[in-house]
Formats: sequence, structure tokens, C-alpha cells
Amino acid sequence: MAEESRNFQVEIITPERIFYTGEASMIEFTSVEGEMGVYKNHIPLTTVLAPGIVTITEDGGQKKAAVHAGFAEILGDKVTLLAEIAEWPDEIDFDRAEAARERAKARIENKQDSGIDMIRAELALRKALVRISLK
Repeated sequence: MAEESRNFQVEIITPERIFYTGEASMIEFTSVEGEMGVYKNHIPLTTVLAPGIVTITEDGGQKKAAVHAGFAEILGDKVTLLAEIAEWPDEIDFDRAEAARERAKARIENKQDSGIDMIRAELALRKALVRISLK
């Protein structure tokens, strides 16, 4: 009897493009509730993505990308990430990310900004740190 594949379909879609489509044995990503690791036949789940690193484990190794918010739909044989932004490491301008990190840190340290600006600064800092961590 043939052994059943442990792989499942993965799609990462942004408004601009189909960022990734393929088969994986595991995918790891960050949701608003914490880090998640998904294997084939995971219980169905929909969750909100937080800025973080997505790690796709394929037969030939791992691929890592930065994802900055969106939604994840997990089905038994397919995981779909609908992301606002998804970037491979070679698509990231690390000097620009470092400058964004510095700007966000300065805004956070200067707490005279309004609450909404503080939330935006914290989100900008998190996005910059995610990008830098792929370096």
C-alpha cells in the first residue's frame, strides 16, 4: 500500500500577486494569538496574521518570508495566507528597514504623540524588526 503524503497545499496571496504556491510538510507563522505551526490535517481554523516570519518547510528545505498582517485559513489539506504584504529576503531593502526602525523607536521614546500615532509607531517598529530579522 502506498504511503500517504504528509504534504499539503500552501498559498500566500497579497493584493499585488500570488506570492507563493506549493506543497509543504509544515508552515509556521505569527498570528495575533502567538506563533503557530501547522501540519497536514490540522483542525480547520481561521485566524488573524500579525507581522512576523513565515517559515515554509518543503521537501527540499525551508523558505522564509516576512508577512505583515492579514488572515490565515487552515483546512486539513490546505493553508491559505491572505497577507497585506509578503516579502522574500532578497526583496527587502535592509538599509530602509533599519531607518524605519530608528524612526519608530524615536517616536516611541518621544511619547508626546497621540495614542493613535503611538500604535502606528509600534506597528512600524514591529514591521521593521521582522524585515531586519530576515537579513
